[in-house]
Amino acid sequence: MRRPRRDADGPPDPGGDPGRHVVLPTRRPRPPLQQVGLRVLMALAVLVVTIVVVYADRGGYTDSSDGRVDLLDAAYYATVTLSTTGYGDVTPVSDSARLVNILVVTPLRVVFLIILVGTTLEVLAERTRRQWRIGRWRSAVREHTVVVGYGTKGRHAVSTLFGQGVHPESIVVVDPQRKVVEQAALDGLVGVVGDATRTDTLLRAELPRAARVVVAPDRDDTAVLVTLTVRQLNRKATVVAAVREDENAPLLRGSGADVVVTGSGSTGRLLGISALSPHAGAVMEDVLTYGSGLDVVERPVTRAEAGGSPRACADLVVAVVRGHRVLGYGDAEAAALRLTDRVIVIRSAGTPA
Repeated sequence: MRRPRRDADGPPDPGGDPGRHVVLPTRRPRPPLQQVGLRVLMALAVLVVTIVVVYADRGGYTDSSDGRVDLLDAAYYATVTLSTTGYGDVTPVSDSARLVNILVVTPLRVVFLIILVGTTLEVLAERTRRQWRIGRWRSAVREHTVVVGYGTKGRHAVSTLFGQGVHPESIVVVDPQRKVVEQAALDGLVGVVGDATRTDTLLRAELPRAARVVVAPDRDDTAVLVTLTVRQLNRKATVVAAVREDENAPLLRGSGADVVVTGSGSTGRLLGISALSPHAGAVMEDVLTYGSGLDVVERPVTRAEAGGSPRACADLVVAVVRGHRVLGYGDAEAAALRLTDRVIVIRSAGTPA
C-alpha cells in the first residue's frame, strides 16, 4: 500500500488564492443569461431616465444643426453623454439645464458605466471578499467536524449531524471533485477541494483544530491513508471511518480510527435480520434513519437520574458510557447511574433533548 504524500507543515498556499481550494457556503447563483439580461435592463432603465430628464428640460439645450431639441435629439444626447463620447453638437445652455446635468445626468452616467463594467468589478470585488471571508473563517473555526468524501455516505452523515443539532457552518467537507464541493457549499457547508491523503489539503480544512472527523471516501485503501494522515495532524479528534469490506476494518482501527463502520457487513446483517423477521428489520432500519420514528441519542445523565437504575429513566437506555468505557444494559456496573455518566437511549424522533 502506497504511503500518502507529505508536505511541509505550516499554512498552505501562503502566496496563492485560497478560493481555489476553500469554498464557503453560497446561495444558488442566477443563470449567466439571466444575469446579463438583468444588467441590460438596468442599463436601458438608466438610459430612459436620462432621455426623460433631458427632454423635459429641452428648452435649456441647443442643437448646433437647427437650434431645437426634440425627442430624437434628447435620446441622441443621452446616449453620447452616458457613453462619455460627448460630440458637443447638443449642449445645455441654460443654468437649469447645466444644474440638472451636474446633479442628475452625471450620477446617471456613473451608474451606467458601473453597469457596463459591472462584470469586471464584480469579479474583483468577489475575489477580495472571498479571501476576506476565508481568512475570517480560518481564524474563527474551532471544534468543527471534517467530513472526508461527500458521496452517499458523506451526505447521509451530514444529514444526521444536522438532525443532531450540528450547525452547517461547523462542518467542513473535503472532496477531490470541485463540483461536489460546490454542491456542499450550496447546502450551506464549507468545502475544501483536494486529496484528503495529503497534509496540505487537511490543513486547509483546519483539521488540527477539529473535534470530529468522518472518513467516508469511495475506496477502502483511501480511507486507511486518510485516517493515517488525520492522526498525524490531530491525535485528539474522534475519527469515524467507513469501509466496504469487513477484512479492512482492522487496518482502519490500527490506523487510528475510533469507530469503524463496515458497509457490506452492516448491510448483510440487516438483510439477515429482515429475512428472518421483516418487522425486526423494519425497526432496525427505522432506528438507523435519524429523524424518522425512533432515534438513537447519547445524552448526559440528569441530577434526578443520578444514583438510580437505567430502567428508571424516561428514555429507553441501551448502554451507559462511563469514562472511555461503554457498559451494556445488563452490566452490573451500570446498575446505578453516576452524574458523570452519559447514556445511550432510544427515543421518539423529535423528542426535545
